[in-house]
Amino acid sequence: MASERGIARLAVNDRGAPPSRSSGGLALPRLLLSLTLVGALVGAFCWPLTLVDRLQDQLVGRLPAFSATPWSLPTLLLALTPLVAMPLILGLQAGIWPEGASSGIPQTLVSLKDPEEARLLLAPAATRQRLVLWSLASLALLPLGREGPVVHLSAALAQGLRRRWPGLLHPLDRRAFIALCGGAGMASAFDTPLVGVVFMLEELSRRIDGVVIPAAMVVCAVAGEMNHWGGQPEFALAVLRESAGELDQLVLALPIGLAGGLVGVGFSTLILRLSALLGPLAKRRPLLLGLALGGLLSGLCLLTGGVSGGDGEVVMTRLVGQPQLGAGGWPGFAARVVGPSLCLGAGVPGGLIDPALALGALVGRAIGQPFHSPLLGIALGLAAALAGATQLPLVSVMFSLRLLGDQQWLPGVVLAGALGAGLSRLLGGRAIYHVLAERLMEQRAVDRAAAAGGEPGR
Repeated sequence: MASERGIARLAVNDRGAPPSRSSGGLALPRLLLSLTLVGALVGAFCWPLTLVDRLQDQLVGRLPAFSATPWSLPTLLLALTPLVAMPLILGLQAGIWPEGASSGIPQTLVSLKDPEEARLLLAPAATRQRLVLWSLASLALLPLGREGPVVHLSAALAQGLRRRWPGLLHPLDRRAFIALCGGAGMASAFDTPLVGVVFMLEELSRRIDGVVIPAAMVVCAVAGEMNHWGGQPEFALAVLRESAGELDQLVLALPIGLAGGLVGVGFSTLILRLSALLGPLAKRRPLLLGLALGGLLSGLCLLTGGVSGGDGEVVMTRLVGQPQLGAGGWPGFAARVVGPSLCLGAGVPGGLIDPALALGALVGRAIGQPFHSPLLGIALGLAAALAGATQLPLVSVMFSLRLLGDQQWLPGVVLAGALGAGLSRLLGGRAIYHVLAERLMEQRAVDRAAAAGGEPGR
């Protein structure tokens, strides 16, 4: 009922006044059609990124750790692709494609605050650069997620739609429309409509609006369905068949929530510190840094049999399907921390959600196994580590349940996510993407001052 009232209010606002007897019947269908078209466009634009991500999973699945076959010439060449990709990506970012660097979510957050910056950060050229660079990184099996480029692409689409058709959903202001489409991008990329809505509320808009929420629900549902038509499974990892009482869940959620939260906050802190260290170096010495990082990433891939490659979805699928086998032990865990941190720290476009979820699965399985509950441990670990890395407890809980498809574990997952997020806020300070957004604003102010001939900071 609340959603229906919100949609009705938006329909009234879209006419500028309460609908008359002759026109009121058309206001709501017209609004629903507009929302549906926006959601379909977001889903269609994000579809190619999902296809690239699936191709990456197929390539990672050929590596020895997942195929149970020894190294061969093709798989050795796959493991060595970072040696070529990293210098190429960093060289392009430092040269002709500077606007394509970094995740894409910090750029979206800055664009939400500053319309002038949005014209540059969400420009078509910046969007194309980021998508090409992320695609190169993904096909080279770099350990990166996709939420950054997806959210940026969807926000850029919103900017373009509003510029081309200023009256499109005009009751929503510029900021609300961009945030709504950014959340729809998340819904499309992960086939998770409710996660898209919650991500919009927790990370992008950070406000509760009775008009925007029902509109976002429609747009995210349509965008997610577009991805589902493309073959994305309803539950990305599996539907778990293991049972656990609420008390058992809550007891196990305590150590896993704390351990996963520590891993998540350590992961995000490492990314921030490496970003401050490697970001300037990537601009001054992109080829040298690219060769060094590419060699290290290839070495990790060879050392772990491929566990360090890709965004982490194949690792999670293996853990859920065969939790007794693990995924590379401590070397694999260390590689899953170091690899994504180096890539994101150097400014390679990507995301941290999938890598953080993979870390959570590894931690949760390790703690749950002695209690004969490895699958429950994985579910709790997913929520705890992601919440620790992002400080988004609701998004983390939704992700965990959506990936595994078993709502009976809601009490434990909620507690693990709350502990992970609370520990992150206690130890890590502000959320990672907002820290990166502030750094981006500061750097752009310095660049403008330098271009104007003034002294930075004056």
